[in-house]
Amino acid sequence: MAKSTGLGWTTLQVDDSTGTNLIDIRNDITNLSFSTPRGIQETTGIDKSAMERLLLLADFSITLNGVFNAALSHTVFATVPSTSVQRTTVIVVNAKSLQGNLYYSDYQITRSATGELTWQAPGALGDGTTPTWS
Repeated sequence: MAKSTGLGWTTLQVDDSTGTNLIDIRNDITNLSFSTPRGIQETTGIDKSAMERLLLLADFSITLNGVFNAALSHTVFATVPSTSVQRTTVIVVNAKSLQGNLYYSDYQITRSATGELTWQAPGALGDGTTPTWS
């Protein structure tokens, strides 16, 4: 397996509010972060001298940051405040994909003092399906 950079993302798609129209918005994304944590239950008995744990539920969250584009990414996220739909989100990089059905809970638009118009959209897993890399 070769090492690679974060350059040259193949795809970053998010459903619009219909839930049936995946739109590739990677050109509007300036940076992102996502995580796939697992819950942990500590089960250490008093007979142990080291921690003992069980893995619990899986999760998936993402924060997308981008440049305002009324013709593309804005069409995807403009309905976040007025709809309660899960949006399929697909990340593909170096031929590896991660997909989840997420609720996006906010669509924050910022106009900086120097004139940039940017946005941020945080999402969290919504359907109970464990996110897996393929």
